[in-house]
Amino acid sequence: MEPPRSCDTFVSLPPATVGNRIIFGKNSDRPSDEVQEIVYFPGRSYEPGEKLECTYIEIEQAEKTHSVVLSRPSWLWGAEMGANEFGVCIGNEAVWGKEEIDDKEALLGMDLVRLGLERAETAEGALDVIIGLLGKYGQGGNCMESPMSFTYHNSFLIADRKEAWILETAGEYWAAEKVDEGMKNISNNLSITTKIDREHPAMREYARTKGWWDGKKEFNFAAVYSYFNPSRSSSSGDRFCEGYKLLRKHKGNITAATMMEILSDKPSGINMEGGFMTTGSMVSILPQDTNQLCCHFFTGTPDPARSIFKPFIFVPQIGPLVKTASPVFGAEDPVKLKPRFKTKPDRRHELHKKHEDVIMSRETAQNELLTKMKNLEKKQLEEVERILKGGGIDGSGLTMLFVNCVEEELDLYE
Repeated sequence: MEPPRSCDTFVSLPPATVGNRIIFGKNSDRPSDEVQEIVYFPGRSYEPGEKLECTYIEIEQAEKTHSVVLSRPSWLWGAEMGANEFGVCIGNEAVWGKEEIDDKEALLGMDLVRLGLERAETAEGALDVIIGLLGKYGQGGNCMESPMSFTYHNSFLIADRKEAWILETAGEYWAAEKVDEGMKNISNNLSITTKIDREHPAMREYARTKGWWDGKKEFNFAAVYSYFNPSRSSSSGDRFCEGYKLLRKHKGNITAATMMEILSDKPSGINMEGGFMTTGSMVSILPQDTNQLCCHFFTGTPDPARSIFKPFIFVPQIGPLVKTASPVFGAEDPVKLKPRFKTKPDRRHELHKKHEDVIMSRETAQNELLTKMKNLEKKQLEEVERILKGGGIDGSGLTMLFVNCVEEELDLYE
């Protein structure tokens, strides 16, 4: 079995942050040739009995969905990470353990991310949505646009304006930990130990019947369901440990800019390079003061150190994010045809194409351009601060905030 790989998700809560805010961040580490798009879907109401087609299976649609902004691999329905109009943010991770992975097509963990965002107004509400759907439909299916199978179970970090939840799964079984303050990160290993705030009712008994737990020792979810002893892993220099070190380095001073710096860090392995690399990144500001707007930054391009985090704020009348949305192939999409993935179409959106040509392919004149890019990112962060503190443009002017920032980035590449 190949070593676990792909993704890191972070959350920092007061008093670790500046300004009484919760800061959320995630790197999506995926195959290097995969395109990550940024898309917006407004909330909708549905008729009773309507069905919803997810990546592989059809499920019952909710009566109402919330507006969401998503960063997702462009071939699938769900999302690696995203936020909704209520300030709920979710990112997921691939995890492996003793519980066998079922190859049967079901809901992808990425489908569950989008479903949690579309159907819940709070972090714990999204937790309820995900565990309910997990119990009803299960998780499974190829997580890569390839005839080669790449499957895993999932963990999730879910945050809102007041708290965060970590949810880790092993097949149908799960454990959840509430985070009220400080800093937490998740990577590709189970991390919930003895602080279990909610759990699958049969989780402990199932572990006992499998011989993983004797029913007498204190129950440690990660130790029982993992291949390895997590207490040793957490000090072995892996990404999980390195990510927490970066959070701890900035404890008490964490801002959106700090989180962007953490996600851009290459020596730690957080910003991955190679066959699997960081193909998209997200940072969110969730003020605990409900009079302030939430703001979500997305790159929509690979390598956050060589990308621009662009702000998105939920307001009425947001239109399609055209230049970060990939082509749509409808019923002829190779994902929908069986056998699946016989061909792979060009899914690059306009921003991805320009970034790939100018930033990822050329070796000359990079320093000057990268400086301009990061200066633009800094300017946009400053503008967001003015908006959140009430000194920025009114709500009607925010409908084009993300779109205009994408245009500014495209102008730099010309």
